[in-house]
Amino acid sequence: MQTGTTISKVRMAVELARSAGDKIGCVPTMGALHAGHLSLIEKAAQETDFVVVTIFVNPTQFAPDEDFISYPRPIEKDLELCKQAGANFVFHPQSETIYGENPQIQLCVGELASRWEGNSRPKHFDGVATIVAKLFNIVQPDVAMFGQKDYQQLAIIKSLCRDLNFPVEIVGCPTVREEDGLALSSRNAYLSPSQRKQATVLYRALCLAEKLVQDDQCSLKQIREKMLEMLVSEAGVVPEYATIVDPNTLEMLERLQQKMVALIAAKVGETRLIDNRELF
Repeated sequence: MQTGTTISKVRMAVELARSAGDKIGCVPTMGALHAGHLSLIEKAAQETDFVVVTIFVNPTQFAPDEDFISYPRPIEKDLELCKQAGANFVFHPQSETIYGENPQIQLCVGELASRWEGNSRPKHFDGVATIVAKLFNIVQPDVAMFGQKDYQQLAIIKSLCRDLNFPVEIVGCPTVREEDGLALSSRNAYLSPSQRKQATVLYRALCLAEKLVQDDQCSLKQIREKMLEMLVSEAGVVPEYATIVDPNTLEMLERLQQKMVALIAAKVGETRLIDNRELF
């Protein structure tokens, strides 16, 4: 496995692979890798010939009061995990490599970013879209893998490629969970043992929504209320939203339809967690 911190080095490696007829895969990450990230790398290794993993804690998607400074950066451990998962190249640049000294241009995401996570984290998705566009321009992959745990992010990245004509196939990969259902997240490391147990209520609320939809005895408004009731019943958990939306527009639904997605965000102690579940 090769590694590099410069744009020229990763481009040279990709160009060499492409000249050999390789299909290029990309897995953008912020590091602090866990089994969820590794599943994306393994999927990319199955579907492409040359896998580029990017590790970059992107400053433009953090608000001033968020955890940019304290966000974990175990680069040596991450590099070893990438190697084991089948990566061919790991690009881990510094911020000045990506943004330069005085960047003037940033993407502005439209309506998809105006609700849910966008409402709680203004400008977050502008930063996400900008860094993904930059990484796609640098790596120029054929395929890129993203986890479905960040459902709104996945929808925005798909829209990014469609609206700006990036010739990149976006593959959404299933959320990887612990045995008790907690979705894997780098931020789970912030949880104390008791908070870790409390955090499973997010998954339990999503399972409740699925059961109530299947039973077809409640309106969507009632299901949202019952999800919130379950969340607030767990000590130390403060919900931000619990809703059911259209999988494409992310607009809140008032009536049952064939495909829906339940979305949840909540604070467990000081740690903000998100999760979702597709409902059919």
